[in-house]
Amino acid sequence: MATKRAKTKATRDPKGGLTAAGRARYARTEGVHLRPGVKGAADTPEKMRRKGSFLRRHFANPRGPMVDDAGEPTRLALSAHAWGEPVPKTKADARRLAAKGTRLLERYAAAKQRAGASRPSARKRATAKRATAKRARAAGGSR
Repeated sequence: MATKRAKTKATRDPKGGLTAAGRARYARTEGVHLRPGVKGAADTPEKMRRKGSFLRRHFANPRGPMVDDAGEPTRLALSAHAWGEPVPKTKADARRLAAKGTRLLERYAAAKQRAGASRPSARKRATAKRATAKRARAAGGSR
């Protein structure tokens, strides 16, 4: 039992989330690549999506309390710290984090829509390229 506890201590960050060793262990056991949380500002669409999804998933309907019986933050609450957010103490704090996640996801959707409107998808670009090549061959070109 002592070895199991030692493994847990090495894989869990006491400030919240998993350590690099914990993410590597999870990858070995589950076959899933976990990336560390987005700590800074969510200034790119990818960061907005990841951070927004995390905040909504964990704090819209929390699966447990934010503080334990001794008044210490639970692992659920500490996970917010691992993503660069304040540690929630109450359900109202958790709802505020979930609302922030919703706003990030809305910003992500708007950014994605703006990018999609100005540039065709990869499939459309490939289809257009094939059509151009086909027209060139039909016209006798070497393309």
